[in-house]
Amino acid sequence: MGGSTLTPGFEGMEWPLAFVLSWQPTRFEAAAAVGDLERTFERMRALGYTGVELAVRDPATVPVRPLRALLERYALRVPAIGTGQAWVEEGLSLTHPEPAVRQAALARLKAHLELAAEWSALVIIGLIRGRLMEGVDRAQALGWLGEALACLTDQAAGCGVRLALEPLNRYETDLLNTVGEAMALVERVGHPALGVLLDTFHANIEEASIEAAIAQAGARLFHVHIADSNRRAPGWGHLDFDSVRKALQEVGYRGWL
Repeated sequence: MGGSTLTPGFEGMEWPLAFVLSWQPTRFEAAAAVGDLERTFERMRALGYTGVELAVRDPATVPVRPLRALLERYALRVPAIGTGQAWVEEGLSLTHPEPAVRQAALARLKAHLELAAEWSALVIIGLIRGRLMEGVDRAQALGWLGEALACLTDQAAGCGVRLALEPLNRYETDLLNTVGEAMALVERVGHPALGVLLDTFHANIEEASIEAAIAQAGARLFHVHIADSNRRAPGWGHLDFDSVRKALQEVGYRGWL
C-alpha cells in the first residue's frame, strides 16, 4: 500500500494502488481505514488510489449491493479480500487442533471466495492459517494447511479468483515466515490459483534480501503490500524502495500495491 506522494522510488509507477479498509470496527492492525466508507473512498480517490483491499471478518455481514454502488461511484476496484479478522476476532484457524475450528475456518474462507468473485478479487491467506498450538507439530499443521488450500483452490478456480499465501513475521505466527517456506507449500499444492503475497514490512524482518524473495516468488507473486520497516508509509523508515521497485519490474509483476 502506498501513495505517489509518500512512496520514494515509486513515482510514475506502473502498478495501481489500493488501500486496506475494514468497514466495521476491528482489532486488526493492518487496516489503514475503518468504517465511514463514503468519506474514506472520496479521500483516497483524491489521493490517487484506484483500489480498495477489503478486510472482511465475515462475508455474510458485507452489504454487497450498496458497497458495489459506492465503489462504482468513486471508480474504485477491489483487487483483494483480507481474511485476518476471522483469526483476530474469532480465533478461526486452518491449523487449530480442534477439527470443528478448522472446519469453521474453511467454511468462512469459502464464503470469502464467493465474496471475492463479485469483483474477481484474490483472497489472502494470512493470519487465518493460525500458528503452532499445543499438541500440534509443524508437519501436522502444514499438512492440514495444505489440505485446506487444495480444497480452496478448486473452489477458487471455479469462482474465477485466486488465493495468495502471505508470509508473516515471527512475532505474528510461527508458520510460514519466509517466501521460501510459502513457495514450498504453494509448489506442494501445485494449483495455478495459488500464489504468494509479499509484504515488505514482514519481509524486512524475515528475509535476507527482499529483492531475492521477490525473485524467488517470480510468476507466483500475486499481490504485494508496501510498508516501510516500521510499518509506516514508505519513506518513514529505512527500506530501499527503489531497489524493491526494480526487483518487481525484473519479475514482470503486474499486480497491485
